[in-house]
Amino acid sequence: MFAELVEDLKKTGLQASPADHCYAGPLKNDKLVNPSKTAGFLKYSQELTLDPNTAHKNILLTEGNRKATRIKRKQSYPDHPERFSRCCQVLSKESLTGRCYWEVEMRGEVLRVAVSYKNISREGGSDECLFGFNSNSWSLLCGINSYTFYHNNNKIPVPGPVSSRIGVYLDHRAGILSFYSVSETMTLIHRVQTRFTQPLYAGFYIEDGSSVEFIKLK
Repeated sequence: MFAELVEDLKKTGLQASPADHCYAGPLKNDKLVNPSKTAGFLKYSQELTLDPNTAHKNILLTEGNRKATRIKRKQSYPDHPERFSRCCQVLSKESLTGRCYWEVEMRGEVLRVAVSYKNISREGGSDECLFGFNSNSWSLLCGINSYTFYHNNNKIPVPGPVSSRIGVYLDHRAGILSFYSVSETMTLIHRVQTRFTQPLYAGFYIEDGSSVEFIKLK
């Protein structure tokens, strides 16, 4: 699994290194939401935080648990059954249902912006743990020059202007998950149409020296 990840990073021009609910409420219709600016999503925006009990011990949480940074020094987090033991990942504290929108600001070389069911495996470094490499999670690999979407160990290279800010829109009931490149306007990177069977959680996979933060939109 990790050998494949290294190859994917090389292709993107990178080098790999050694019970709250989010619910925006029903709308008058189910028309596809696809605005060209962030303002069109604000009514769905949610403030998310990261769950310290899920954070890998090389992830430092700051800014009120909104920001995650991968560092070399292990943190003194207590043992917890929901903590990722090898994959450098973290999940949100809040679950995601209904219609939700959030944005993240990234710094560094490579990150995965993901959503996942809570029952994703936490032990070891197998495909069952890594976001996008199993049926329990969906992830967008954000490289320096490109994006790649992953689900159930299938990958789809996707075009789109590379930005340090990514917007994520979820319509849980309709089974829609969309990723946007955000600047002065919004550009759709990739959209998934599926069927979600459980509440979702926002998540990040972080490489060495990289960081990612949930942005306050309201």
